[in-house]
Amino acid sequence: MRALRFPLDQLLKDSSAFVWTRECQQAFEKFKKILSSELLLAHYDPKQEIIVSADASSVGIGETISHKYPNGHVASHASRALTLVEQRYSQIAREGLAIIYAVTKFHKFIFGRRFRLQTDHAPLLRIFGSKKGIPIYTANRLQQWVLSLLSYDFSIEYIQSDKFGNADVLSRLIDQHTKPDEDVIIACTTLEEDLRSVAIDSTNQLPLSFSMVEKATACDPLLRKVHRFIREGWPKSRSEVKDWEMYRFFDRQEALSVVQGSIMFGDRLVIPTAFRRRCLNQLHRGHPGIQRMKAISRSFVYWPGLDEEIVSFVKGCHHCASVARSPPKAEPESWHSTTAPWQRVHADYAGPLDGEYYLLVIDAHTKWPEIFPTKQITSKATINLMRTLFANKGMPEILVTDNGTQFKSAEFSEFCCENGIRHTTTAPFHPQSNGQAERFVDTFKKFRREKAR
Repeated sequence: MRALRFPLDQLLKDSSAFVWTRECQQAFEKFKKILSSELLLAHYDPKQEIIVSADASSVGIGETISHKYPNGHVASHASRALTLVEQRYSQIAREGLAIIYAVTKFHKFIFGRRFRLQTDHAPLLRIFGSKKGIPIYTANRLQQWVLSLLSYDFSIEYIQSDKFGNADVLSRLIDQHTKPDEDVIIACTTLEEDLRSVAIDSTNQLPLSFSMVEKATACDPLLRKVHRFIREGWPKSRSEVKDWEMYRFFDRQEALSVVQGSIMFGDRLVIPTAFRRRCLNQLHRGHPGIQRMKAISRSFVYWPGLDEEIVSFVKGCHHCASVARSPPKAEPESWHSTTAPWQRVHADYAGPLDGEYYLLVIDAHTKWPEIFPTKQITSKATINLMRTLFANKGMPEILVTDNGTQFKSAEFSEFCCENGIRHTTTAPFHPQSNGQAERFVDTFKKFRREKAR
């Protein structure tokens, strides 16, 4: 087809004079014969199942509309070359453009009717065919096209490239001088300017310019690979990607696009390695904290591991550390339950109350309290009181106290060792560890105050 129409295409070039030659007439006659052939196109029948196929190459887009006949004849087809702006689109964006061009070209055939949309680019099924709405991280250009497709009633399916010949051949047999309609060129240019303005707005919030990011992107080895994958297509599987940073980009390929040499992740600018530290310094102005820094960054910039770098950056800031809250306390752990009385007892002193101290001893199993008033709280006095108690109740297996001097003395330790008592003290400055005794001390004090009234 391309060779057949070559003489006619020469007439459309600006540098050639319009001269109708014998070759032009022969090509014209052959075209009339082919276009009038019954083998070329089938009659459009709205009662039959409608199938719209769309495909894109690096130079053009092609689409067909057909019915599900045994011979698979096409009812109509269309194709056009890509503009210079469109040729810079990512592969997923070019495939999306082919679908938009197809539904627009065949609008009169499909509007108000259910049809099947076919593509050989699987990621578009998750964007154009999702029943949960537009994915959050989707390139702006694709988001606009998804909204355009809401006017149509269709189901989308994936067709392997080797079985997608009709649309595929139309997208590739495009001569360079074939031009789309003027309104298409204007729309593409306007959309590209809109995306560029989004990228520039991102740099306006940073100590960078758009041209600086563009030049640094071209010098960054990782981003050069990403740029090439966006333009030419990504690897088929994740196993073909070696670099862990490239893993992040591979998983987000549907949201990546190229705008005048810079890479966009949705409406966020991908920052090259050379400028990432500078961006972190700018985001940290005013010391907003980890969560606020993350929220600000998600409005303007992106690179793999951004959240982890923000956490590390804030934790390394001396000013932020000086005003940070204390780390959360560990979850309290309860004492093990006892199986018999006097297996574990808790002891503590209360007072002074009216000039007297009170030694309180509580059994962990029965909650039975023993109370001993005393004028002295020395180790010797404490040992005498406990010797009297243990002679009556028996020796406990475990004795739990705080870190009072009377309980930490060598004399008290010797007393426990001689009687086979395992003495356990609570953590310093953490009275909750001896909660059984502390709680009863509080209860005892309340009782004394009520009695005094």
